[in-house]
Amino acid sequence: MAVETKIGGYICSGCDIGSAVDVEALLKMAKSEGCAICKSHEALCSAEGVQMIKADIAAEELNRVVVAGCSRRIKMEEFSFGDKVITGRANIREHVAWVMEPNDEDTQMAAEDYVTMEIHRMKNTDYIEPLVQDIDKTVLVVGGGVSGLRSALAAAGAGNDAVLVEKENLLGGWATKWKKVFPKAAPYKDLADSNVGDLIKKVEANDKIKVYTGSTIKKIHGEPGKFDVTLKGSSTDTFKAGSVVLAAGWKPYDANKLDHLGYGKNNVLTNVQMEEMLNSGGLKRASDGAAPKSVAFIQCAGSRDQEHLPYCSAVCCRVSLKQAKFIRDAYPDTQVYILYKDLRSPGQYELFYKNVQEDEGVFLTKGEVIRVDQLDGDRVEIELEDTLFGENIIVQTDMLVLAAGMVPNTHVEGVAEIMGDEAETAEKPAEAADGEEEADTGASAELGAKILNLSYRKGTDLPTLKYGFPDSHYICFPYETQRTAIFAAGCVRAPMDLASAENDAYGAALKAVQATELIGAGKAVHPRAGDTSNPDFFLQRCTQCKRCTEECPFGTLDEDEKGTPETHPNRCRRCGICMGACPERIVSFKDYSVHIIGEMLKSLEIPEEEDEKPRVLAFMCENDALPSLDIAAAHRMKINPFVRIIPVRCLGSMNVVWIADALSNGYDGVILIGCKHGDDYQCHFIKGSELANTRMENVREKLKQLVLEEERVQIHELSLSEWAKIPQVLDDFIDDIDTVGPNPYKGF
Repeated sequence: MAVETKIGGYICSGCDIGSAVDVEALLKMAKSEGCAICKSHEALCSAEGVQMIKADIAAEELNRVVVAGCSRRIKMEEFSFGDKVITGRANIREHVAWVMEPNDEDTQMAAEDYVTMEIHRMKNTDYIEPLVQDIDKTVLVVGGGVSGLRSALAAAGAGNDAVLVEKENLLGGWATKWKKVFPKAAPYKDLADSNVGDLIKKVEANDKIKVYTGSTIKKIHGEPGKFDVTLKGSSTDTFKAGSVVLAAGWKPYDANKLDHLGYGKNNVLTNVQMEEMLNSGGLKRASDGAAPKSVAFIQCAGSRDQEHLPYCSAVCCRVSLKQAKFIRDAYPDTQVYILYKDLRSPGQYELFYKNVQEDEGVFLTKGEVIRVDQLDGDRVEIELEDTLFGENIIVQTDMLVLAAGMVPNTHVEGVAEIMGDEAETAEKPAEAADGEEEADTGASAELGAKILNLSYRKGTDLPTLKYGFPDSHYICFPYETQRTAIFAAGCVRAPMDLASAENDAYGAALKAVQATELIGAGKAVHPRAGDTSNPDFFLQRCTQCKRCTEECPFGTLDEDEKGTPETHPNRCRRCGICMGACPERIVSFKDYSVHIIGEMLKSLEIPEEEDEKPRVLAFMCENDALPSLDIAAAHRMKINPFVRIIPVRCLGSMNVVWIADALSNGYDGVILIGCKHGDDYQCHFIKGSELANTRMENVREKLKQLVLEEERVQIHELSLSEWAKIPQVLDDFIDDIDTVGPNPYKGF
């Protein structure tokens, strides 16, 4: 039996609200809209104000509460009244009192509209039952280098079991190959040991960590909290995991592509080859086995180069400084040249750089390499231009070392290297555990490295950024990837040194632990952390158009043999992009749906044309646009009183029917404001704002059907730092609406 909706309406008069609007009029209006009880308080968030609401909930058996006051982004704990009471927040402070003229007719109308919309939202919002599950909280760590070892220890230290899978027969990764590492303590002068052996011993001695070496992942089925993992190699075990840390590491950039820098000539090698040489017999020229009298290093060998690696590999400069230091200590008669574009040795490592500079046997100079030639006697000649000397420099050396960059093992060029002869093309579906092909798995995957072999429709591995690094939101969410509860750590996430890789591992491991806790409680991970809602699919009306499965950035949905979506709630980020994608409107959340937003926008009375009070609806993304408005309001910047704001989870959740409904109901225009997308910024839900832009084509078609001007619907993108632009964006839109005139559907 459905529980009767009983709403209490509470108006805060503090924070300048009471001096800007008529609170008593708001209370009367709330009563007329269906609130069972209506009260005001000068500080609703105070202990006294909160207690007043709690007392009314108990006495009046309220199951909905509308709090009209400050932004819903703050005071969340104060206005949380338990699982049986749903709280709605009408923002009449940042959206009205702080940004509009006090005691003005239009300001009062705005406040009343926001309270009205929130009351109607509460009328149509249902209780959310969290999907509380008994899940496995084991953390799977893929990769046994420094990042993987430290991730496993961190997860175990937090109380979770961990399983560490390493494809090589021994743990330790690259760190076991280094003769020495950068200095670890002041005065940052002497090279240090990696101590990776101690890290390995700690892992092997930890009862909460199970280690598999000589093994790779054959398949990962399922979803977070319920991953079924199948191994292949020296072990073919199967086990369950709750979350994953991908610490698959890196490989050197392919030096065969650096022939313009001399690779392939006698006595020209890479920094990794130099490291292996120093660790296995000392400094020797390949051509004659003699110790060189001079060694030159070319920095950024293939890095910071649009033809090769566009990015900086972060550690190459310090590696060359380290190798120069080692050579000078072990071979004091050997001259060292370091030839750089820029030399980067950040933080305390600046002291290390200065210590190497003080060695008279090390010559450092800036310049661009324009020529590398072989000389008689297997020596090498390098010519540089754009030098600090103002003229070209020529260096002749017995040995040349190319400081090649780091490439993540997730990069597609690493397929054969990672999987050997077992490597498959990324377009081919991965094999199932029983050896049979899975028709849809990975069918639409991007090229990938086949490390995790996920059974996701959208790919067997993690989506990557343009440089091959798996990531989710490089500005706000380090360690996150586009697959829920799978986190990247160490050099597979970004180029870094050993110390940074260890620190990175702590972050990723604790995120993995946090994910298992949240998912077990039925809560979302970032950026809607703690959200207990889940999308409901009314599949009886599904037309198998596949838009939801294709547009979800997180691989939440697979498909059955008919093409019907198969939901995996533990993969979901609650962005609502599937809701915005669905032309049949079969996707909804109990507190956020096409119907709920539709009822909110229909609840307002639109002024007549002769009133000369246009009405514009602004759908604003809660991740950047809404906080931007809050910041602008805190600076008391004025916004147009004819705008009504409806927050959305993401612009990607915008269903075009809202725009059609708004225009059909007489709104003069609709503006969408969300995150920027592209290389310089990112939507918090990866593709949301980009999809919103794409869907605008459908909106334009709808405008043509309604015989309305295209200017009536606009989309804008703003970063959080551009908060000061919000008022102008809204004013400009109102000007455009004034130009095209009132909506001809007004009054119908």
